Order: sequence, then structure tokens, then C-alpha cells
Amino acid sequence: MQSSSSGGDVGSLDLATLAAGYRDGGTTPTGVARAVLARIEAAGEDHVWISRVSAADLLARAAALEGLSQAERAALPLYGVPFAVKDNIDAAGLPTTAACPDFAYRPDESATAVQRLLDAGAMLVGKTNLDQFATGLVGVRSPYGIPRNSIDPACVPGGSSSGSAVAVASGLVSFALGTDTAGSGRVPAAFNNIVGLKPTKGLVSTAGVVPACRSLDCVSVFALTVEDTMEVLAVMAGPDPRDAYSRSAPVVPAALRAPFRFGVPRAEQLRFFGNAEAERLYGEAVERLRGLGGEAVTIDFAPFAEAAALLYHGPWVAERTAAVGDFLAAHPGAGHPVVAGIVEGGRTRSAIDAYRAMYRLEELRRDTAPVWDAIDVLAVPTAGTIYTIAEMLADPVALNTNLGTYTNFTNLLDLCGIAVPSGFQADGRPAGITLLAPAFREAAVAALASAAHRAAGVTLGATGAALPPARPVTYGGDGLVPLLVVGAHLSGQPLNRHLTDAGGLLLGSVVTAPRYRLHALPGEPARPGMLRVASGGVAVEGEVWALTPEAFGRLVAGIPGPLSVGTVELSDGSMVKGFLCEAADAAGAPDISRFGGWLAYRASL
Repeated sequence: MQSSSSGGDVGSLDLATLAAGYRDGGTTPTGVARAVLARIEAAGEDHVWISRVSAADLLARAAALEGLSQAERAALPLYGVPFAVKDNIDAAGLPTTAACPDFAYRPDESATAVQRLLDAGAMLVGKTNLDQFATGLVGVRSPYGIPRNSIDPACVPGGSSSGSAVAVASGLVSFALGTDTAGSGRVPAAFNNIVGLKPTKGLVSTAGVVPACRSLDCVSVFALTVEDTMEVLAVMAGPDPRDAYSRSAPVVPAALRAPFRFGVPRAEQLRFFGNAEAERLYGEAVERLRGLGGEAVTIDFAPFAEAAALLYHGPWVAERTAAVGDFLAAHPGAGHPVVAGIVEGGRTRSAIDAYRAMYRLEELRRDTAPVWDAIDVLAVPTAGTIYTIAEMLADPVALNTNLGTYTNFTNLLDLCGIAVPSGFQADGRPAGITLLAPAFREAAVAALASAAHRAAGVTLGATGAALPPARPVTYGGDGLVPLLVVGAHLSGQPLNRHLTDAGGLLLGSVVTAPRYRLHALPGEPARPGMLRVASGGVAVEGEVWALTPEAFGRLVAGIPGPLSVGTVELSDGSMVKGFLCEAADAAGAPDISRFGGWLAYRASL
């Protein structure tokens, strides 16, 4: 890596590589800003940007970050990270156009999501191109041109968040915000070989976002790795009084069950629109999930598909009319012809239609709910195929609908999802797979999505850079109860399933303070009893797992004597809940403290 002070290349902009460069002093925010400006200039007329922060302002922002103390820098989780924002999201100082010049306005303040990123130390580079008014999954409906697909320029870039995906895949920024109502945060990710995170509705504020379907809209994240998307989510997530649809996340399991179970649609329900290569890549992705320890469960996809059809063919299109219909009616010719036709079509939907569709949607939610008792995630192609620009322009509505086959139902059914690359067709065009789960399960899905991404053997976007080593997901875990286990609940031991079946998350191996004795208790399964002593104690090896309060309560309620759960001191002085037993119960049981832990004792037998 060249020195940033010279404006040389800073390498991959994924967050892990960038953070390492900042730590070792090989780069600075100014160096990153200069590299980004050079890359944008080298990319030429790629139709990615609608407006940009001036070079002077970007460099001034970088210099201001460099002027912070080390402590102040350490407090910024996105220190010096360059990012872009889809141009239907407000960023103070830049116009918001929604890809319609006549609609443009200059906001006085940034969208809540954008402001939280700036407050975390990120550097805004500019506003990106999109399907006008976020209407489309294709990326070809903009008067600002068609963003150049980073993998194959003949193909559509995917929409509506086309410019954001291309900016990330081309290495122009570390991450970019999109929006996702029907799949706009996932389809462009698949078509550009990057990661697309669609968070749970309401988890990220949409205050300051031009609505498409306000009741369904989500701010999405494009990045080069799953971990990067989750770091960005950790900054943005949280309630916002400015957004009536904002929600607080409940405490949910931070890990999948082990072995995890993933759903796949029945073979006859899968649609690849004649693309045998896309079908092959999906099959290979399913096999990789099996290789990661998953159990495939065939599910009935019909209710999901029916919910998807409601979005484009039902009354929800009238939400787009509610959002921008009056503007387009007052400004004839301002709208893209396809977009204007879709928005105008919403006027044919009645309140009666809306209520009937809402009733049917509730029935579909009921019909799909049991699926989640059988599976942890639903694994679907992100898109059934990829089209060329020429194909899309020749049949813009029908082919766009095809691209929403596996995405349109997600927000209607209140799911979250992460799209990751799954490889390349024989002609070099990319494909992706999406892992979907019930609301607020992003952290649990992320670990699997990261593993699936790495198992695909791809590089980062169109940059050619290798994926950095996997790292822990820095989101989720709030409200979970840490529990110390020292015996039969340890990883690989007979009762560990009680933790994994409950979605327990292994936080790591630990040792207790030297205040305990360990005894081998009688009975099956074999297990130890740990008791606190006034003197002569030893440090005992164990693991700390995190459980939801509900799962923790169920586990404690089912603990048979002579064990109980109390408070245990760890070697660092912290206190956690953990398995203990009374001195009277350990009387006569062999003292195995000299082994320092249950596993060492069992290995000695």
C-alpha cells in the first residue's frame, strides 16, 4: 500500500482493509479521498453519479477527521470511510432529484440514516443514479443515463438502486445506501457481484427518504462484504421520532440453530426464465449451504409467490401514486414514460381493492408462518436471470416483473434479507443468492451469509480483490443474557444442543477467577458440578453463550438438580450467570479441579 499522503492507491475499500491501513499509518482519510477522486475520474462517464460533493469539500472533510485526537478517532466506528447515497435520500448540501430533474429540491438537513453515518465519521462522496422515483428493478429508467454494469456493460445494472451498487462494485466507495421496497437493495447486488442488505422494515429510519411505497420502504446497504453491511447497519439502526414507521428491535436470538435448516422452493416452483446457467448456480449455492452444515427443507413457495404478485399487480401500486402522482400530473413530461405509466396506473385502484388485498395478505402471512417453525432461513435466487439492456428496453414491464419473483414478497411478509454473490455464468455474468428470515434476525442471518459468500469463491465486486478474513458481526446482542457453561453444555458435548436449538450465540472461551472447585457428579449424561470456595480454589475453563431472556428462562426452568444457576466471577473480574452446585451436592463426588476444566478431565479417562 502506497502512502496516502502522496495520493497513491489505497487498495481495497472494504472496511477491514481500510481500518488496517488507518491503524498501521499506511493511509489517511485525505489519501482515501484523493484515491476515490482519482478512481471516479478514471471511470469516466459511467452514469453512476447525479451529484457529488466537491473535491474541495471532500478533502476538507478528510482533513477535519485527521485533526481529531486518537481517542476521538477511536470513538468513530466509520472513521474515514467513503460512502455514497442513492439520490432519493436527503443529504444536506446536495440536491435530491429522485432521478427527476423537475422534482429536484435542496434539503436543509440530511436523512436520519445519512446523518448517523456522518456522525460516525464516514465521508460522503455523492448522490447516485437510480430508476426514477425508485420505480423499477432494472436501472435503465433514468434521464441521467444507465449506470454501467460493473461486470458486463451489456447487462442492466439492476435497480432501482443502480448507481449505488455500481459505485461499490467498482471500488469507488466502501459502501452505499440504497432503498428496497420490492428488491432494489438486492437485485443490483446480484448483478454487480456484491452484498446487499435489506433490513427489517422500520429498523432504519426512512425520515428524509422520498417515498415509493411508504409502508414498505427500507433503507438498504450495499457493500463488499456481509460484515461491512452489518457495521453500517449498527450505526444507522434505531428508533427515530421523525419516522412514524420506525420500530425498536426486540431481543431475538443472535445465531441460527445448529444444524441450521434452510428452505428451498419445490423444484416445479422455481423460475429461471430459460436461463439454465442461473439454475445451475442456484443448485451449486444450495449444495454449498449443505456443505456449511445446513439441512435443506423443501417448502411450498406458492404463498410467497402470491404475496409477491400483490405488490406489482395489487393496490400497493397506489402508494406510488400517493407519493408522486400529484407531482407527475402537475408536470406533464417530467416522468420517465414507464415510471409515469406505473404511477398513473395506481389511480385505477380503489379503497375496496386495498382492503381486499390487505385481507388476503393477512391470510398469506398466516399460511407462511408455519414455514419458519421448520426452517431458519429461506434460500432463494436473488433473481431468476439477468437481462441485457437491449432485452429490457424491448420489454420493460414484463421483464422487470420477472426480476421481482424472489424479492417482491419480502417487505409485505415482514422479512429481512441478505443477498450475496453465488458465482458466474459461463458467459461471465454474475448471479446471487438471498437468505431471508423473519423480522429482526439480521445478525443471525449475517454469519451464514458471510460463510456462503466466502464459499462461493468470488472476489470483491469488479475490483478483483480477495475477500478479507471473516470477522465477528458487530450488530445484535443487545438484551441477550450471557451464560457460563463448564460441562455437558460445552461445544461438542451432549447437552450443547440445548443452547444451539435456542439460537444461543457462542461469545468465546473463558476461565473463571481462581475461586472454584470442580467435581464429577454421578449420573448420565456425565457432567461436573462447580462450587465456589472460600480458599483453595482454581480457575475453571468454560464458555460463555448469549441467550435471549426467554431462552435463558426456559433453560433455567429445565435444569435438574443438583445443578442451579448463580453468579460466577470470571478471571477479568466480570460477573456472569453460570452453572453451580451446592457443597452438599458435591460431597463424595470426585474432585477433578486439578484438570482445570471438564474437557481436560474427560480427555484423561
